[in-house]
Amino acid sequence: MTDQGTPRAARRRLTHVDRAGRPRMVDVSEKPPTVRRAVAEAEVVVSQDTLSLVIDGDVPKGDVFTVAEMAGVMGGKRTSDLVPLCHPIPLTDLVVEVTPDRAASALRVRATAATIAQTGVEMEALTAASVAALTIYDMVKGVERGAEIRTIRLLEKSGGRSGEWRRGGGPEPEPASRRADRLPPGTRGPLRGPRRDAR
Repeated sequence: MTDQGTPRAARRRLTHVDRAGRPRMVDVSEKPPTVRRAVAEAEVVVSQDTLSLVIDGDVPKGDVFTVAEMAGVMGGKRTSDLVPLCHPIPLTDLVVEVTPDRAASALRVRATAATIAQTGVEMEALTAASVAALTIYDMVKGVERGAEIRTIRLLEKSGGRSGEWRRGGGPEPEPASRRADRLPPGTRGPLRGPRRDAR
């Protein structure tokens, strides 16, 4: 049956459009604040030569890891300014991690966002991952114009009325900070010279 044959009241309404078809933010004033968390990822595929330059800190623009991670945090904090119908929410945590993957010839971005609010934090995590990936491209385009951003997606979310969701329903992905190719927390490699070991 088409929409034309379905009573208007029975049709599924889009939450971001009012009855007159105008865009609107969803009214969440009646919802109680709850602890919410979301994890998103992105992938930037580069050549092995470019990956080596990034790992060794030899990219002309500087330390790709540090700049991309910081850009991701800054971008995630500006989500409601960038995505028109997102609510501005107070972030209680936002972590962006970039790790090299030799086997895939890629740089992997993982963004984790958390809040105590009346609406979810998925868009903040996705925006943080996206901005970090864009920053990686900006920093390596001088040596590899053909670098490619792929697979920007939500991995998991928790909290709110819909509860927990995880892509594929499998075990929680291992945080990048626990991987062997990540420097110990609180340490930063030099601008030039070995920055991180690739997998």
